[in-house]
Amino acid sequence: MTRQFLISVLLSLASVSASAQGPAIFVGADLRLGTQLIADNQCVACHQRKLGSDGSAIYQSSGRIDTPGALRGMIEQCNMELNLALFPEEVTAISAVLNRDYYRFK
Repeated sequence: MTRQFLISVLLSLASVSASAQGPAIFVGADLRLGTQLIADNQCVACHQRKLGSDGSAIYQSSGRIDTPGALRGMIEQCNMELNLALFPEEVTAISAVLNRDYYRFK
C-alpha cells in the first residue's frame, strides 16, 4: 500500500466518524459533561414542575425546536433565565446530549 492511499483511507474514516456524531455544532461536545450538568442543574425536575408527568413532553414542542442551532439556543435561554452561569462549551455539551437522546438532528 502506498502512503497516499493510507492517508486517503484515514481521512475517509475521520470524515465518517465526524458525520456519525451528528450536526457540526455538536462535534467534539463532551457528552459525559453534558449528562452531569443536566443532573447537577436539575433540568428534569424543572421540566417536571413546568409540565407535570416525567417532564419529557418539553422535547416534543411541536416545531419550536427544529434545528440544532435552535436546540442550543433554547439551552442558552434556560442558562440565562435561570442564571446557571454555564460556559458556552457546557451549553453545547447539554445540547449534544439532548440531541443524542431526544432530537436526533443529523
